Amino acid sequence: MDKLADLALIKASWDGGGSARPVSPHLGFQALWAKRQAEIAGQQQALDEARSRMASLIDDYMNEYAGARVSGMEKLTDLGSVRNYLEKLAVDTRHESLAFAPGGPQTEANRLASRPLLQDLLSRSVSIKTIYLESIRNDTGSVQHSAWLTAQGGAVRTVPHLPFRMQIADRRAALIPLSLEDSAQGALIIEEPAVVSVLCALFDMVWATAAPLGEAVPTGEDLSAQERELLRLLAQGLTDEGVARKLGVSIRTERRMVTKVSEVLGAQSRFQLGQRAAEIGLL
Repeated sequence: MDKLADLALIKASWDGGGSARPVSPHLGFQALWAKRQAEIAGQQQALDEARSRMASLIDDYMNEYAGARVSGMEKLTDLGSVRNYLEKLAVDTRHESLAFAPGGPQTEANRLASRPLLQDLLSRSVSIKTIYLESIRNDTGSVQHSAWLTAQGGAVRTVPHLPFRMQIADRRAALIPLSLEDSAQGALIIEEPAVVSVLCALFDMVWATAAPLGEAVPTGEDLSAQERELLRLLAQGLTDEGVARKLGVSIRTERRMVTKVSEVLGAQSRFQLGQRAAEIGLL
């Protein structure tokens, strides 16, 4: 009864006697959907606030220490030194390369120049994750480059806003601009574990809410008629047992079908599965 109440599928009866009355699954699902949307909006607002606070903290930290060499930090004052360090960082990277890439689409020359470094990293099974601005989706060359990188095993996502340019290697070293407004003024190498961990946490939060680019968009064409019916029954609010009974299969088979459909649509949870199915017109 508590679970049904949490799902907004029952309410107190009209007579006020303490008993419960059923609610239409359609109405209950709408209420649950609205609640989940409000929770996601709250999480997004908290993320935006945390991102803003982190950017301000990093800016203050740089203003305090960028003028001298301190423990785990080094200042690079010209673009040549920055480029040399980035090449060295790529060669030394063994496990993971993370990057914020604001500023919109890169030039074709820059994309071609970066490919040998990217191919070297991927050939050594280094995980590459890059976050660009949403604006690159309007640039054909950037979209093609992202598709190429994804096909090679990398991952690209986009967000409307990025706080600054950043490169992180193996979660042990980071490179960020000396000036958050003008990256041409040089960069700061950070190897202080506490500061690097903050930058990694910022990257992970932004990555979690970023939209994938260069990946095939699921259409649902690979789903069978039975799997489409599975989605329809789940959207009606049926339990796994109810869906299995309607489809004439075992509970184990029904759950295996849910797992397969989730993989096809790229969903990580039941809620996201419903959302993806609605987005592409399956519901």
